Formats: sequence, C-alpha cells, structure tokens
Amino acid sequence: MAGITAGEFRRIYDPSQGDRRWYINDHTMIRDQVGRWHLFGITHLEPADPFDETEFAHAVAEDPHGPWVKQPAVLTVDRGRGERHLWAPFVVRDRDLYWMFYDGGGIDRTATGMGLAVSTDLFHWVRHPASPVFRDGYDARDPMVLRVGDEWVMYYCATSAPTGGNHVVAYRTSKDLLRWSDRRIAYTDPTIGTGAGNTESPFVVRHGAHWYLFIGPRPDYVGTDIFRSDNPFHFDTSDRVGHVRAHAAEVIVHGGAYWVTHAGWGQGGVALAPLYFPG
Repeated sequence: MAGITAGEFRRIYDPSQGDRRWYINDHTMIRDQVGRWHLFGITHLEPADPFDETEFAHAVAEDPHGPWVKQPAVLTVDRGRGERHLWAPFVVRDRDLYWMFYDGGGIDRTATGMGLAVSTDLFHWVRHPASPVFRDGYDARDPMVLRVGDEWVMYYCATSAPTGGNHVVAYRTSKDLLRWSDRRIAYTDPTIGTGAGNTESPFVVRHGAHWYLFIGPRPDYVGTDIFRSDNPFHFDTSDRVGHVRAHAAEVIVHGGAYWVTHAGWGQGGVALAPLYFPG
C-alpha cells in the first residue's frame, strides 16, 4: 500500500512586520460558528528563544489559505499562577465554549502544568479556575484533544517517567474536559532523553477505518512521521506509513479535502499543503 504524502507547501501567514521577524511554532487552527478560521500559536521574535515564549499569536481569515489578518495576542504568561512560558495551544469547542489547552511550564520541569483557558468568541480568553488541569513531565507539552466515542482524549508528548526516559506520546481521557484520568501511553519511541524529543506535536486523525498519529521532528527539525493503527490508543514504531516535510504538523479538513500545516523557528510563518491518504 502506498504511504501518506503531502503536496507542495505554500505559505499562508507570516506574522513578521517590517524588519522584525517573528515566528509561529506549535499552533492550532479552528473554524468558528460563522465560518471564520482562527489560528493560534507560539510566537516570538527570531531567533528562537523557547523559554521566553510568553504570548500566543492570533490571526483570522475567511479561508485557511488566507489572507490572514493579525490580531492582538490572546494570552500572556501569568507568573502569579506559576507559568514560565506559553507553549503549544490547542483549541476545541464544546458546550458553547472554546477550550484552549496549553503548556504553561513551571519551576519543576518534571511537573509542568497543562493550562486551560476558555472563550465564547475566540477573541477574548480567560483562564479557567481549574487551570492547570494536571501536571506531568518531563516538559509534558503539545496537547491535542479530540472526541473518541463518548469521551475526550488528550494526547501530549512527555517521557516514560517524569524525570526522563523514552520519549512517548501520553494520553488522558475525560468526560468534561476538566477532570482527566491518569496518564497512559499511546506510543513509545526507542530514543531516550528529558526535554525536546522526536514525539513532539502529536496529532491524531481518523481516516476511513484507521487512526493516524503524526509526530516529529523526525529525523530533522523539518520532518514529521505518520503512524497508522486500528486502535487510537496504541501505535508502534512498525506502524509507520508516511513522512511529510513539516514541523509541528496539524491536520485540518476544508473543502472536502485534508490539509497539513508546517511552521517553526526560522520557517517564515505557517504553510499549508494538501494531504493525500492512500486509496
């Protein structure tokens, strides 16, 4: 069977202004109730300084291909809550609210806080009183949330033990987006470390009878591997079915087709390409 491939990436949004070059790294895209698209993401002036990433970029467009209109930052770091940075927002809609999960860090990198903010319109956000909804390590981050059956599932990258170990994709389940189960493991990589690893930016999507897990950077900064499984809670290194030249890849559906994004340090903003699943 042929593998999953992507077409040509085309830049859709560059947040830079004049000679001030800004990047977008881990990001999320969501369509609102009136059909507009919203983009949220890690942002900072070039060159990269991940531990100084303290606000989330926001842009709006009528179509994911643009043109995108830059908006004010929607969230800034709250040090009074113990946040040290703002990483990797992901937004879902439920019960007439938009829910943004993100990594707010903390002093202890083995117990980083998974933050939560809510909004009614995607422009104005407030932190939920339950934030952070849980803590995990090492640098547990890059949440992605979707509905599986009658529960919510949050995938995120971490290590096999909070102090380090194999790079993994962990997951937790919830009925209400507030109370989350203990962590379980969906994917374990042979590589070992503490912080940044090759199971970052997990994204899970269903296509046909199969579930697909996107993770990276693999093997280099601009690279995402794709794994296929019949079980959304278990993927294996032997399940690899594709590779795309993207960093922090997210998948959206638009116009009856699948699309994959690309962003990151030194990448000039966000790009989009068609994503092709084998027939």
